[in-house]
Amino acid sequence: MSNLEDNIARAQGYLARFRQDGVPNHIAGTACPALDGETFETISPVDLAPLARVAHGKAADIDRAARAAKEAFPAWAALGGAARKALLHRIADAIEARAQEIAFVECMDTGQALRFMSKAALRGAENFRFFADRAAEARDGKAMRAEGQVNMTTRTPIGPVGIITPWNTPFMLSTWKIAPALAAGCTIVHKPAELSPLTARLLVEIAEEAGLPKGVWNLVNGFGEDAGKALTEHPDIKAIGFVGESRTGSMIMRQGAETLKRVHFELGGKNPVIVFADADLERAADAAVFMIYSLNGERCTSSSRLLVEDSIYEAFTAKVAEKAARIKVGHPLDQQTTVGPLIHPVHEKKVLDYIGIGRSEGARVAAGGTKFDGPGGGCYVAPTLFTNAHNGMRIAQEEIFGPVLTAIPFKDEAEALALANDVQYGLTGYLWTADITRAFRFTDRLEAGMIWVNSENVRHLPTPFGGVKSSGIGRDGGDWSFDFYMETKNIAFASGSHAIPKLGG
Repeated sequence: MSNLEDNIARAQGYLARFRQDGVPNHIAGTACPALDGETFETISPVDLAPLARVAHGKAADIDRAARAAKEAFPAWAALGGAARKALLHRIADAIEARAQEIAFVECMDTGQALRFMSKAALRGAENFRFFADRAAEARDGKAMRAEGQVNMTTRTPIGPVGIITPWNTPFMLSTWKIAPALAAGCTIVHKPAELSPLTARLLVEIAEEAGLPKGVWNLVNGFGEDAGKALTEHPDIKAIGFVGESRTGSMIMRQGAETLKRVHFELGGKNPVIVFADADLERAADAAVFMIYSLNGERCTSSSRLLVEDSIYEAFTAKVAEKAARIKVGHPLDQQTTVGPLIHPVHEKKVLDYIGIGRSEGARVAAGGTKFDGPGGGCYVAPTLFTNAHNGMRIAQEEIFGPVLTAIPFKDEAEALALANDVQYGLTGYLWTADITRAFRFTDRLEAGMIWVNSENVRHLPTPFGGVKSSGIGRDGGDWSFDFYMETKNIAFASGSHAIPKLGG
């Protein structure tokens, strides 16, 4: 049996439980169907075969989950930070113990390649460990002295929160949102993306088996128009953490306005990688290729616009095209695969339609540009590079969310900056130059929440993660996560007998 055949056999073993039992909701510590009994079907993008019947939660299910989270909140919030730390570390241990199962299920559910998803569980466990170690200090504040007064701040968990996660790397992104919420002392109602719900079920199961009290973490599957809308409108839910499309973020903000929801949005991106002629061009090319074609290009931080100084534009784009053409497209469980199938036929059509739009706009396909005949006949698209493009094209302005890169030349630093900023998004930017003074100038004026200089996206967990403009609101990471999941309280102590104004005396 080949490595791929062995991996497929193992994956089918992990998936058997979902095919047999489906994917239930999980409320107050109990796996349960939707209250009205409805389900929907999820399919694998590898071969479009059904994976499971999934509970189709709606407003009544969300209400039940929110009430469970509200009931569990006082005891969970009162638990000491040291106890929460120990429990979150046990969850991390349990995630690592089931790393292969998580990776294989995620590959078949999302189409992401094993070479990346093999690290999904480890990154998820790392998220839990990072925030576990900060649980004991999450409520710490600061002392501020004034004349005759000492002020002391403290933080308290905001209450039950709603977490809505996307379909592209669902396991890791769920841990990125849920771990700090638990560390802060919040309880949770989690609605995963309907296109990739399987590992969310594994995650809540792992957490409760590790000792998480019932009702602290509740899971309701469903669609944005029913379960998602009910979650964002529910009066017992105090905040919404959402990762997904900018348009959906806008809808959530409107839906949560009536109940004054706090929101944190990590939304779309049309991120530039800017390459100057003085850069290390081989490293820059490798980084640009990695950041658009890894994870099938289905990542918010992908470098989907390649801005290149015109003196090196032809040579550099030829180098990128050569690298793109060598990328292996194939079954996600093949260890050699870099690009697997896209998440769903509807999304595959969207990406292929954008490739057609790019052609019609006059851009040249330098690599890819077609559907790929991959194993299983699923949603495969060849890694694509457009050249001879300009920033006014739709392929340069709109988020495609697939393995499609648009290369645009610039003549000088001023034009590079203007091109980089001339989109509605502002999530990340990647700058390649040997000129350190230029790097300081450029990053100071680049409209992005996160910028890497002479590097691909290398995450450091204590740093803030988030975007500007249509790319989001708020920051995750380090203490910034606690700022979202907690309320800050100030207590002022008089340090003397100051004169109090007398009225009516």
